Amino acid sequence: MQGGGRWRNAQRFVITLQLTENASPTTRLQDDVWELYNTEKDFSLTQDLASEEPEKLKRLQALFEKEAITNNVYPLDDRVFERFNAAVAGRPDLMGTRTSLTLSEGMDGILENTFLNVKNRSKTIVADVGLKGSDSGVIIAQGGKFAGWALYMNDGKPAYTYNWFGLKRYTVEAPSPIKNAEAEIKITFDYDGGGPGKGGTATLFVDGKKVAEGRVEKTVPSVFSADETTDVGRDDATQVADRVFADSEESEFTGTVNKVTISIQDEQ
Repeated sequence: MQGGGRWRNAQRFVITLQLTENASPTTRLQDDVWELYNTEKDFSLTQDLASEEPEKLKRLQALFEKEAITNNVYPLDDRVFERFNAAVAGRPDLMGTRTSLTLSEGMDGILENTFLNVKNRSKTIVADVGLKGSDSGVIIAQGGKFAGWALYMNDGKPAYTYNWFGLKRYTVEAPSPIKNAEAEIKITFDYDGGGPGKGGTATLFVDGKKVAEGRVEKTVPSVFSADETTDVGRDDATQVADRVFADSEESEFTGTVNKVTISIQDEQ
C-alpha cells in the first residue's frame, strides 16, 4: 500500500508539472505583501500584525535588505519551472559548453544535472554495439516511467522511445532485426524549435542506412526527474520504455555496448 501511494504521488507530481510548465508566479516578488507575526505568542501565524505595527515591519524589512545584500541573496528569482533548466535559469552547468559525451557499458546512475542537457534542442546518439542475435535491452536511457528517452533493442530490432510525462510515448523502431555481430546504431532528433517543449523528428539509422523515422510531437521542456538517471546497458529504477521492459533486470542489454556518444546542438 505504501509503495502504491508513492507511485500515485509521483504520478500526480509529474502531471502537475506537465500541466503547469508555462505557469507564471502567483505573485511577483516585487508585488509580494509583507506580513508580521509574533511567533512567541502566535506559533501558528494566524494574526498578521503588519498593519498594527508598521514601524517594526519597516525595521525588519530594512534588516532583511541588509542581510540579503551581505549574504548575496539577490537577485531573487521568482520564475517557476525555468529554474529546473540550468541553461534557461542562467546558473552554472557542470558540462559547461561541452556538446558531446562518450560513455560505455556499466556507466549508470548519472543524474540529470551531471549529464548533457538534451532538452529543447536537437541531439544525435551513436552507439557501437556487439550483438549475439535477437538481442534486447537498453543501450542508453535517461529518465524513467514518468519522463525520459531510451535507445534500445527489442527482439533484434533497434528502437527509440520518447516518454512524455508518462502520458504519451513516441516510438521509432526498425522494421527488421540486425543480423550482424556488430553494428552502429544511430538516432537523430531534429528539434522543431520555436520555444521549449516543442516536438521534432526522430530518425533511426543502422550502419549508416536510414531504417525508420517518426514524429515526437511533444518534449519535456524542463526536467525529466529529480532522481531517475542516465544509464548505459540497462535502465535502472523505473523504465522509460515501460511498454517493452517490466523492470531494470529485464532491460539489461543482451549484447555489448562498446561505446555510445551523445551530441547536442545549441539550444533553440
